[in-house]
Amino acid sequence: MVLTPTILIIGGIVIVGAIILIIIGAIYLPRAASADVQLRLEEYASRSTPVTLEEIEMSQPFSERVIIPFLHKVANIFAQMTPQQSREKVRRNLELAGRPVKSPEVFMGIKIATAIGLGLFAFLLLSVAKQPATYRLLFSAISAIIGYILPGVWLGSKIRQRQDEIIKSLPDALDLLVICVEAGLGFEGAMAKVAEKWDNELAQAFARVLQEIRLGKLRIDALREMEKNMGVAEVTSFVAAIIQATQFGVSIAKVLRIQAEQMRIQRRQRAEKKAQEAPIKMLFPMVFLIFPSLFIVLLGPAVLQILDSGVIGIF
Repeated sequence: MVLTPTILIIGGIVIVGAIILIIIGAIYLPRAASADVQLRLEEYASRSTPVTLEEIEMSQPFSERVIIPFLHKVANIFAQMTPQQSREKVRRNLELAGRPVKSPEVFMGIKIATAIGLGLFAFLLLSVAKQPATYRLLFSAISAIIGYILPGVWLGSKIRQRQDEIIKSLPDALDLLVICVEAGLGFEGAMAKVAEKWDNELAQAFARVLQEIRLGKLRIDALREMEKNMGVAEVTSFVAAIIQATQFGVSIAKVLRIQAEQMRIQRRQRAEKKAQEAPIKMLFPMVFLIFPSLFIVLLGPAVLQILDSGVIGIF
């Protein structure tokens, strides 16, 4: 069979599309499936006949049965060659990002699949363009490297996005904690109110802390684990104040009120800082995008008239 350019292009598109579907399935489908766990348990409990193992396996989503095991197998092959320090760093970054991917092995599988997919796609495109073999190998290797780096860039953006969301919601959460504690609730009860009223990263972290406390973990250890998984300086200060108040017997309501006031001051300072940075950030778009357009609109007719007048020809 002769590989025509059309077949090569279609093959490249199919490969890249498959890689994109694998990544989407590994990242987003498990989240949607976790919301249906309770419904499936209620359905199994209401059945009169016992559920077989095959029915339980087939009830799981396609990502849990096929995509994630495939990524695990691919990642385990390369994980043996990856240093332990790199794996721990990936695990740490996943915790900071809120675990958008279930495990470091799945994330490594995504990186490898993306690298292979982009490398093959670049090789097929250059083959269609009938480029020399040296160019094909070189640009395929560069594309594979870019594909390996892109998931890390995406994970870094998820970390920054999560930390920004936590920083923005922390002052309001502290205000609600102060109100609840001064109304007579305990600290865990106030955290439960925050987790109940809101649906953001901070509320989910509070809910996780409460769940760990119910399972027998000490409050101090649960709060330190939450602070470690966020990597936000404001949360570190908040957790340190709560731990000190617990250890020394200080009123938590007073500590929370002081922390809330400090967080509001820091939020105002951040807003003032961004307002002062705005003119500097606007300078580059104005110089490189707006001013050239204005010059073309204002000076363009004059340049055309000079060209038509023949003055340039005299010189």
